[in-house]
Amino acid sequence: QVSLVESGGGLVQPGGSLRLSCVASGRISTVYGMAWYRRAPGNEGELVARITIDGATNYTDSVKGRFTISGDFAKNTVNLQMNNLKPEDTDVYYCNGDIRSWGVRWQYWGQGTQVTVSS
Repeated sequence: QVSLVESGGGLVQPGGSLRLSCVASGRISTVYGMAWYRRAPGNEGELVARITIDGATNYTDSVKGRFTISGDFAKNTVNLQMNNLKPEDTDVYYCNGDIRSWGVRWQYWGQGTQVTVSS
């Protein structure tokens, strides 16, 4: 069993910053990559940022230059530093892990953390 637990969401004014964190735990043999997605009710999920075990990163265009993803694969953690937040960043953010557990490689998800950007 693998679980992902997010933290760090909340309410912030436009232009402010938040830092999201996610820790994967359980019977983990390999973490190939971790990512953050976001999805507002009624909308499809959107990949926000991803980092792979070799350090490669990619971002959706709307957050480039504002968000930074970082990972510590020895500790199975990923962080998302979000700066210059905009109202359109308001969403539920989900941590995703591309993880091998018990010999099976699978996509695991956290329960989500709300980010609200509003004055």
